Amino acid sequence: MEDEVFDQLVYVLNQLVSWVAAGAMIFGGVVPYIPQYRDIRRTQNAEGFSTYVCLVLLVANILRILFRFGRYFETPLLWQSIIMIMTMLIMLSVCTDVRVATELSTKRRSFIDFDWNYFWLWSRFVDYLQCVLAFTAVAAYITYLFLDSILFVETLGFLAVFTEAMLGTPQLYRNYQNKSTEGMSIKMVCMWTSGDTFKTGYFLVNQAPVQFWICGLLQVCVDFAILFQVYYYSRYPQKPVSHTVHTTSAKAL
Repeated sequence: MEDEVFDQLVYVLNQLVSWVAAGAMIFGGVVPYIPQYRDIRRTQNAEGFSTYVCLVLLVANILRILFRFGRYFETPLLWQSIIMIMTMLIMLSVCTDVRVATELSTKRRSFIDFDWNYFWLWSRFVDYLQCVLAFTAVAAYITYLFLDSILFVETLGFLAVFTEAMLGTPQLYRNYQNKSTEGMSIKMVCMWTSGDTFKTGYFLVNQAPVQFWICGLLQVCVDFAILFQVYYYSRYPQKPVSHTVHTTSAKAL
């Protein structure tokens, strides 16, 4: 009798831990953007946040969803992608509204202009939405055509997670070019590091496709490299510190 009660207790605890872990996977990735969104709304300044972060995460998560049609993976990872796409669209919306309100130029740029000089620098949120929908439609059609190809499906999965894993490399390179991490949110990078570490562990424990945890490890390495830059450039300054302080900053490209 006692053994049965103990087994039931262990089962309940395992289920609880599993639910908490799944919830953390689904919503943990969007948490760093909540204070960023509030700061942009409060200060009406979006200069510290790069919309290219949204571009990278939108592409990565759209490809991940398409990958699931060819190879099954955990449902929480699917919901994580859906929630992240919604979050990035919200961030694009607020950034576009703020930028247009403060922009001196009256010239409006749109997606249908097909001007590569202003790609992802459009004046209306609907243009970003059109671009995302066009990319989704083309990618979905190509996936439909080659869904029976194992090589294509595995490559699609690799591109999805590798794109997300490379999110921090432009920031890493920009810090190197500037010889400084001034204007970058250290809190943001710390939250990314903790989130990426948890995510990679989740991939390993739940035996996610190999592309997921390999690129997760790569992402953690990039995060730690950025944190090392914070330490190094603060201890050994390479250029004079600017007196201008931006109240809104984020991990930007």
